[in-house]
Amino acid sequence: MLDEYQIEQPIIYQIIKNAAHKDTVTHAYLIELNGYSKGLDFAYAFAKFLLCPHHYSNFLNCNGCHQCETIDDGNFLEIKVISPEGQWIKKEQLEELQQEFNRKALVGNQKIYILDGADKLNTSSANSILKFLEEPVPGIIAILLVDNAYRVMNTIVSRCQILSLKKENHLHEKDLDTKTRLAYYSFHEQDEIEKFLKDDDTDAKIEMVVDYITFLEKNGYQAIIYKNKPFLEKFNDKNLLFLAFEWFILYYKDVLNCSLNKKIEFFQEQKEKIEEVAHRNTILKLSKKLEILLDLSETIKFNSNATMLMDKLVIDFMEVKK
Repeated sequence: MLDEYQIEQPIIYQIIKNAAHKDTVTHAYLIELNGYSKGLDFAYAFAKFLLCPHHYSNFLNCNGCHQCETIDDGNFLEIKVISPEGQWIKKEQLEELQQEFNRKALVGNQKIYILDGADKLNTSSANSILKFLEEPVPGIIAILLVDNAYRVMNTIVSRCQILSLKKENHLHEKDLDTKTRLAYYSFHEQDEIEKFLKDDDTDAKIEMVVDYITFLEKNGYQAIIYKNKPFLEKFNDKNLLFLAFEWFILYYKDVLNCSLNKKIEFFQEQKEKIEEVAHRNTILKLSKKLEILLDLSETIKFNSNATMLMDKLVIDFMEVKK
């Protein structure tokens, strides 16, 4: 129930409660997870709250009603969860959703669909959901879950109310190493986190990301000749390359934090190298490089050529002015 998140997520909790009480619930919400591992559970609690005719937010009020039990069992017909099939959420999945939601609600007058991993929309499915959002149907509410709103098309983001979940406290604990912090940020299921932490190649991948940035900052265009090929041999499929760019982004955010005299969040063990990159760049240059990384990471989803992508990264970085 929603009240279970009152302490962990006080801001978003109050926003949701106020919207329900003032009858200002919108047709689409984009929830930015920020590494929060219970994002889907939170979405279910949000959906329960919205679908409840009394907007109850705890079991003491509703006394474990049949509707909540049915939702918990995954059998409630007015909630539909769409997750990626393989790497992506496909157009066919959304067409099936639209067919189901064209039918009248059997319980109450609202239906809710949850896109778990809205950053995994391919071009066709992104256009399908965009049409759904542009022409909202009364009584249908969308909840889009994504770890970072920058990874979703701007046209989709602009049609949603953005709610950002607070990062879990364990990401800020001093005794966590870089690998553990990246694990909790990049993955949400406990089995995925454990697999990542046990993988013997994980440390080598992290080291290669740091080494690539260090070389690129010092040697510029030479990275195309000396670093791109071995880098792509290590990050040799779309999912791994997407993960590498996610780490690039987190690394440069840490560099930006360093320049602003803020806390390094993820790559604390690389403090000296981060300080070196910070000294080589102005805050404006760092911001532009982050924009480049965000734009390029978005293209990975659309079957871009990996070699050309890495070449473009180097060229675009070298063209960044003061």
